[in-house]
Amino acid sequence: MKARLLACVASVALLTGCEQLQQALPESAAPAPPPAPAGPATELLAQLQIQPEDTGAHYDRDDWMTGWATNGECTTRETVLRQQGQGVTVDRYCRPTAGTWHSGYDGVTTSDPEDLEIDHVVPLAEAARSGPVVDGRRQRPGDWPPAQREGYANDVEGLVAVTGSSNQSKSDGDPARWLPSQEPCLYVTAWVTVKKKYNLSVDQAEHDAIASVLASCPK
Repeated sequence: MKARLLACVASVALLTGCEQLQQALPESAAPAPPPAPAGPATELLAQLQIQPEDTGAHYDRDDWMTGWATNGECTTRETVLRQQGQGVTVDRYCRPTAGTWHSGYDGVTTSDPEDLEIDHVVPLAEAARSGPVVDGRRQRPGDWPPAQREGYANDVEGLVAVTGSSNQSKSDGDPARWLPSQEPCLYVTAWVTVKKKYNLSVDQAEHDAIASVLASCPK
C-alpha cells in the first residue's frame, strides 16, 4: 500500500478511485505504485506563473475555515478518512470505527484515526501568499469570496490523511522548505496539480525545488 494515498491525491481521477481501489485489493495483494512520471507534472509546472510570494500579512486562518464543513452526516475530515483508508467502517454518525491508514508523508501505517491529521497539500497560508499577477495587479486568494475560500479549504482533491508529526513538520512550507521522506515525486505532482487548479503562483525557489525533484522522477 506504500504511497497509494499520495498517488490518489495527485489527480482527481485517482483520488476519486481510491476507495474502490482499496476495497478491491487486499492489503497483501496491493502493489505499491511506481513513482509519478515527471512529464505531466513538468507540464503543469511550466504553466504556473512565477512571482515573488506575498508577505501573507493579511492571512487569517479563520477567514478560510473555522472547522471542517459537513456534507450530509460526514465532515470533510471523515470523508477523507473514508476515502483514503482501507477496510474502513463507520458508525451512524460517519465516525470511523475500524480501518487502516497509510501516511504517505512518512510511511507510517496506523489503525487509529486519532493518529492522523488532514493536511492541505498546498497549505492555506501558502495559498494566501500565492496569488498570480493579472494586468499588473496581484490577485490575492485571501480576497476570494468566503464560499470560495471555504471550498478550497474543504476540497478533498487537495487533502491527505497523514500523521500529526509529519503534518506539523511540514507546517505551511512549500517544497523549497519541506519535502516528505516518502515519494517526493508524487508529492510535488499533487502540489502543482492543486496550484494549477486554483491558478496559484509559485515563487522562484519553490519552482526550482519542484523542478529538481521532477528531474529525478521517471520520464
